[in-house]
Amino acid sequence: MRERFNQEIKRRTRVVRIFPNEQACLRLISTLCIEQNEEWLTGKRYLKMNELL
Repeated sequence: MRERFNQEIKRRTRVVRIFPNEQACLRLISTLCIEQNEEWLTGKRYLKMNELL
């Protein structure tokens, strides 16, 4: 999961290419961290294990 998250950060920062300052870069990465944390907390799963049993 962590590797996938790092890839997502790299992908998003490449889209922007040039940040006006360090705070702008930190703001983007912080927003991505918050989004990822919310997704992990909600338990969004693509495969429901209880249905397989």
